[in-house]
Amino acid sequence: MELTSYPKNKINILLLERISEKAAAFFQQKGYTLVHVEDRALGEEELIRAIPNVHILGIRSKTQVTDRVVQAAQKLQAIGCFCIGTNQVDLDAATQSGIAVFNAPYSNTRSVAELVIGLAVMLMRRIFDKSTAAHQGGWLKDAAGSYELRNKTMGIVGYGNIGTQVGIMAEALGMKILYYDIQTRLALGNAVPAPALDHLLAESDIVTLHVPGGATTNGLINKNTLAYFKPGAVLINCARGDVADPAAVAEAVRTGLLSGAAFDVFPEEPERNGDSFTNPLQQVPNVILTPHIGGSTKEAQENIADDVSLKLLNYLEKGDSSGSHTLPALSLPLVEGTHRLLHIHNNVPGVLGEINKRLSENGINILGQYLKTNDRVGYVVLDVDRNLSTQAMALLRDVKETIKARLLY
Repeated sequence: MELTSYPKNKINILLLERISEKAAAFFQQKGYTLVHVEDRALGEEELIRAIPNVHILGIRSKTQVTDRVVQAAQKLQAIGCFCIGTNQVDLDAATQSGIAVFNAPYSNTRSVAELVIGLAVMLMRRIFDKSTAAHQGGWLKDAAGSYELRNKTMGIVGYGNIGTQVGIMAEALGMKILYYDIQTRLALGNAVPAPALDHLLAESDIVTLHVPGGATTNGLINKNTLAYFKPGAVLINCARGDVADPAAVAEAVRTGLLSGAAFDVFPEEPERNGDSFTNPLQQVPNVILTPHIGGSTKEAQENIADDVSLKLLNYLEKGDSSGSHTLPALSLPLVEGTHRLLHIHNNVPGVLGEINKRLSENGINILGQYLKTNDRVGYVVLDVDRNLSTQAMALLRDVKETIKARLLY
């Protein structure tokens, strides 16, 4: 069965930000020849100029898909976020435009968790300062201020996919695990939920952040919350740059409230390799700064490429919206001998009735129909007789509240 009515050699796929080469190879192996790859993120104006003829867009965390970009993306069917988060995409605008948005919420979990454990060891042993001194000809052989992880308490703020993985690995090293999450989460192993954030901060030797970015977590670790920390604790932020205030943390380390910190994410990050980087945490003792590399392992990037590319292909060729953050999830079998039509509309009463009425009045037999809604949009997949699909498509596009309609195959 031909899985798309639109010629594959006319579907434009744009992949930005050093997405694993496996993604481009995957689409090319499936017959898509117009795959354009950029090693960098595009700014808003650049993306607005590039997006009008793009059908599939692949990004990581740097490219910002704003409302202006969405409005310029007249042919865009789906956005693949080849990373954990989707906060770089205006999801409201994408929803209203009928654009499916996918991500890879699990694929780099192990890589980030391993980095957190490694940073914890280095901070507790003050490895970074001792290594720097040795490179400069110094010799800091001293046990003062150096500790094992065993029997220490790891406080995990955000007990989701990465947080739970960190907890499992830390417990295997003999640590006690305390976690805090705004949602009720099942404890793994011997982990214990904290009744409140300030309780976790006061009891933890190491605090590691694993919460999403956004208004509810912006500035979560600040001058006020730092006052709750256990004296001499260390802080690790591999979550989002806006979650912790670097200036406040730098001051806490200098004054001895914290004994160290490690940051992999920052409120402002360079757009590309080679650009200058400044941050208040620079030159602070026992502070490790890494350039947003939590998920930057070959294994993680290949897993992400496999995951997101398959989701994009399934949506493009089958109408499968499983895992979308903007469309209701529908996963359907292919139906031989039919044409499949997709209809995305504002979720208001009467749209499905209007669709069925129009098709019925024109003698179009519906061989299969599926509907799912969320609070914003409805998503209908229709299998109809091949001979009548063109007429049916025109009728669907004419239905009031239509956002987008597409003949799939």
